[in-house]
Amino acid sequence: MALDSFFHNKIESMKLEIIQGQAVLRRLEAQRNDYNSRGRGTVVDIADSVDITKLVVGKRVTLLSDSYKLEKMLPSSVDPLVSLMMVEKVPDSTYDMIGGLDQQIKEIKEVIELGLKHPELFESLGIAQPKGSSRVEGSSGGDSEVQRTMLELLNQLDGFEPTKNIKVIMATNRLDILDPALLRPGRIDRKIEFPPPTVEARADILRIHSRSMNLTRGINLTKVAEKMNGCSGAELKGVCTEAGMYALRERRVHVTQEDFDLATAKVLNKHDDKETSIAKLWK
Repeated sequence: MALDSFFHNKIESMKLEIIQGQAVLRRLEAQRNDYNSRGRGTVVDIADSVDITKLVVGKRVTLLSDSYKLEKMLPSSVDPLVSLMMVEKVPDSTYDMIGGLDQQIKEIKEVIELGLKHPELFESLGIAQPKGSSRVEGSSGGDSEVQRTMLELLNQLDGFEPTKNIKVIMATNRLDILDPALLRPGRIDRKIEFPPPTVEARADILRIHSRSMNLTRGINLTKVAEKMNGCSGAELKGVCTEAGMYALRERRVHVTQEDFDLATAKVLNKHDDKETSIAKLWK
């Protein structure tokens, strides 16, 4: 009799716990449904196999389609559009590798570096930080799609706050087709022009690209620079490369003035051919 009474009481106690648990479950479900109906989010159940301690804001998860129960956690994923803009390898280029653009480098430092490193200077003066510089557009079918993309990007520039750590840099080699309306202050605050290098700038570029070369004494790079009127920095680098190739062909370990003269003539011949081709194209 005592044993029967014990099990009877135990069963009744368990029934009561079940009834109370069901009541708590109905209350929680009602609260969840009310919360979900307000559009503030969705409260879901979590599977027993999921480690709750690893659930953090921004974590990717899967839900069952019928009950929206959180079934499993997914590995982190990177948006492919974002990954295209990520710098996988930090460039090792420095300002010392750039010749003939001292004023432009100064302006870039003012626009980019000064605002990022010392924003308090702009705040103390009560002026807004610049946000960016230049763009290009075209008229062909492919260019029109790029143009629409750029227009959307420029519209987004209006939403950037000057004090945020976001700097937008754009470049173009077609100044003639820039839309003045898109260059207004607030979108593109600073426009920096990179003109063709002068004689002094060309000489600086030649010195930069030849400083690791084994040169004989007395080479006059200024003389080479004077011959290369209208040439770009890439063509000046090409002269140094070609001069080295002339030395290699003769099995020499040093580069002479004659090598530079021959290289200059070769690069200038290509430059003249290119100019002639462009002139014929625009006839």
